[in-house]
Amino acid sequence: MIDVKETLNGAEERMEMAAMYLEEQLARIRAGRANVAILDGVRVSSWGSMVPLNQVANVTVPDPRTIAIRPFDKKQIRDIEKAIMDSDVGITPENNGEIIRLGIPQPTEERRKELVKQCNKIGERSKVEIRNARQDTKDKLKKAIKDGLSEDLEKDAEGELQKVHDKFVKKVDDLLTAKQKEIMTV
Repeated sequence: MIDVKETLNGAEERMEMAAMYLEEQLARIRAGRANVAILDGVRVSSWGSMVPLNQVANVTVPDPRTIAIRPFDKKQIRDIEKAIMDSDVGITPENNGEIIRLGIPQPTEERRKELVKQCNKIGERSKVEIRNARQDTKDKLKKAIKDGLSEDLEKDAEGELQKVHDKFVKKVDDLLTAKQKEIMTV
């Protein structure tokens, strides 16, 4: 016999992971405002291994259109620039010998619409994962009836599951709405 509470907690955890995935992905999308999260995927060659940018440099946002990168070791400026150029950030770095600056361009209206579509695709993937978690859990509960779980308990668990599902779908929608507003704001 399955533990209904544990099964519901497992489903909620899967849904939470889908929402967290969405948050991380949305943070990496440039909306015309400087955000250090767009550099999360940049890996720099340092002492023979590839390490995240934030382990070899201090990354700050001095103003809404600029990201400043101050390497801990000035000799690594070239490596950092190369890593940024090779990544999918799409911004050309400028350096003055001490600090690398990334000027964040203002996206065009067309580019903004593309970004919104990209956000919606990621959001839809998160919603699909949330629905899959709900469906898998429902299937487990249906099988549990055959193993001796009462139908009343199963119906109550399904109701709880639906509430959790609705909560996370609303969270995804809220995240998408906030990101769309951020992208479309000039």
